[in-house]
This record gives sequence, structure tokens and C-alpha cells, in this order.
Amino acid sequence: MAQHEIETQWMGKMQFNTLVNGHTIIMDGPEKVGGEDNGPIPKPFVLMALSGCTGMDIVAILRKSQKEVQGLDIKVTGELSTQQPIQYIAMHVVYDFTGEETNKEAALNAVNLSQEKYCGVSNMLKKALPVTWEVNYNGAPIFNNRVAATAMAEI
Repeated sequence: MAQHEIETQWMGKMQFNTLVNGHTIIMDGPEKVGGEDNGPIPKPFVLMALSGCTGMDIVAILRKSQKEVQGLDIKVTGELSTQQPIQYIAMHVVYDFTGEETNKEAALNAVNLSQEKYCGVSNMLKKALPVTWEVNYNGAPIFNNRVAATAMAEI
């Protein structure tokens, strides 16, 4: 069975250094909780994992289909609960592509394949909370399932 493993070491105060595949990642708390703000707090790393996983899927899918985009920016927002334990209760991903108009459909297809088939982080998170997404191409919206998911939640 394949597995990933990391090692985390407490460095004092609120700082922890984690070794991930030979790379050191620093986590720390802000000064108001006893840290020195030498790195981000841990929770946003979940958002980073989602953006990296789906982003890498999309780039690989577009390369395989021999479609090019000039740019891809991904923003992930995690909605936090108001009571302890403070946790993400929903996530929303915004994909902003730039490129030739002829590749717009390929970009949308790559996002859908990532979200529905390939991204293991998204698949895992969807078992615990809603993950919605929207796609913009050259500044124009071409897909958004957030509205539909919000309407379903209100029923």
C-alpha cells in the first residue's frame, strides 16, 4: 500500500517545522497566541493542498490534450465554523484562465475532470463538506456551481 509520511518538530513557542519530501515547511501562530508569525497557521494548508492538486491535474490534462493556456490562477476560500472545533464547513475554488479563446472548452473540461475524477484532495474533502467551483476564462465567467449548491442547501 502506498503512503505519504511527514515529520513535524516543535521548534518552541508556537512554531512547528515539518519535513515534506525533503522540503521544510514552517507553521507558526501569530503573536497574539504566543507565536512569532514565522509561517502560516496549519489550517490553510488544506486549502493549499486542494489548489495544488487540482492545478496540477489541470496542467497535466491540458498538456496531454495539447491545449495551451497562458495563465491559470486558482483561489480557494474555506468557510469556517463559528463554534469549536473551528473547522472548514465549505470550500469554493475559483479558476481564472487566460489564453486563446479556442482553448476555453478544453480548460473547462480539464477543471471538470479534475474535480469529478482525478483530484484526490477534492474527492476526500467532498466526503466531509461541500466543495464548489467556478471557472473564468479571459475574465468572463463560463461555469459556476456555487449558486446551485447554495440553493440545494436551502431546500
